[in-house]
Amino acid sequence: MSDLVKMTATEVVDLLKAGKVSPNELLDASEKRIKETDGAINAMPTLCFDRARAHAARLETENPTDRPETHLHGLPIAIKDLTPVKDVRFTLGSPIFADQIATYSDVMVERLEERGGIVVGKSNTPEFGAGGQTFNEVFGTTANPWDTTRTPGGSSGGAAAALAAGQVWLAQGSDLGGSLRTPASFTGIVGLRPSPKRVAHGPLRLPFSTYPVEGPMGRNVSDTALLLDMMAGAHILDPSSLPTPEISYVDSLKNIPKFGRAAYSPDLGQCPVDPEVADICAKAAQDFARYCAGVDETCPDLHDGEEIFQTLRAQIFIANHAPLLKEHRDKLKPEVIWNIEKGAKLNANDIGAAQRAQGELYQRVVKFFSDYDFLLAPASIVPAFSHSKRYVEEVAGVKFDNYMSWLALPSILTVTNCPVISVPCGFTKSGLPVGLQIMGPNAREDRVLQAAYAFERDHDFAARVPIDPRTPA
Repeated sequence: MSDLVKMTATEVVDLLKAGKVSPNELLDASEKRIKETDGAINAMPTLCFDRARAHAARLETENPTDRPETHLHGLPIAIKDLTPVKDVRFTLGSPIFADQIATYSDVMVERLEERGGIVVGKSNTPEFGAGGQTFNEVFGTTANPWDTTRTPGGSSGGAAAALAAGQVWLAQGSDLGGSLRTPASFTGIVGLRPSPKRVAHGPLRLPFSTYPVEGPMGRNVSDTALLLDMMAGAHILDPSSLPTPEISYVDSLKNIPKFGRAAYSPDLGQCPVDPEVADICAKAAQDFARYCAGVDETCPDLHDGEEIFQTLRAQIFIANHAPLLKEHRDKLKPEVIWNIEKGAKLNANDIGAAQRAQGELYQRVVKFFSDYDFLLAPASIVPAFSHSKRYVEEVAGVKFDNYMSWLALPSILTVTNCPVISVPCGFTKSGLPVGLQIMGPNAREDRVLQAAYAFERDHDFAARVPIDPRTPA
């Protein structure tokens, strides 16, 4: 079982497809690993192995040769606790919904299960996914396997920690302001924020919003591409959702082209960055030059990106959560209250100005991609910090006046609507992982995955997970 846990998702799916291992054997391995490690990291507080084994039994009645090429053949996966899975506890990390049991599955979950993914449990998340640190009043705090005194980031922190510790082989996450990318950076795995509508999900209260997206997380780029293949595709419940690409993302990795020029920005022109993180990412950008025509230190004009993000994020919070503030204010964490109230203060002019500014920013990004294939930048301004802190309050002498500003590096790129991946690129002197963001043009997840894969092949970072949780002496 320990050997199975250490294998990649791609390797295990090949074994499943060949009949050399069964879904139940993998469920046993996953359950055993969770029991061994979750006491230290609290990544998977809600488990559903009875439901998973019932799904495995249904799969065993199928003829594997009748399955489509895009299939997981019974691979255990984790679903974030912001996403409903029918008959499983669904808290959204909030005391308001602590006892809620989902009566339906999100269409994304249905698609993953139809394609052979077996849900073994729900990964921990901050309340409503708010903030880059995974803790809540229902399940407590999730710890980073690399150092259990530190956070795995958020909001997909439980998913990232579960992957890094070998509890599952693939995990679904979601991203508004870096919720896939920050945890990937902090735990030494890969997290991809796809273009909006690449992964259909729902039913949603705000089905036309393009800011929050669902995306894949894996221990390496190939596994992440595999999960994106399983997640991608249009669905009527998610209007404007994109069709499945003609060439699978896994197949797109078989022939990596020589890229044109890439750009690297250490700070997107405005973010303070921890010096050690800056040095590691600058070295990674230099390394990237071997895969392209050259790397220039530049970036598109993103000067108003954080202001746009903060305004449109607040609009989403007031639209989604205003009734909860009125009815359950005493049960909401202060950061969520702040974000809802920020949204309540907005007027039509504020929202209209932010939307116009985003349109202008996007046009600048499109022009930028006529000269460059990719934009590289650090995934986070800091490495993983103590989980006793709710959020980062100061970096390099710059103090932040709210709980989201320390996430500006990923959240500014959210505003572009372009796909962005975080891939491991180095370690601090204390042994903490650091991630590099690679952004490509809108709807070109294939190119972003190719770039990340080219970089990963020449480095051994992906081979360092899974790990046993480590607590400093």
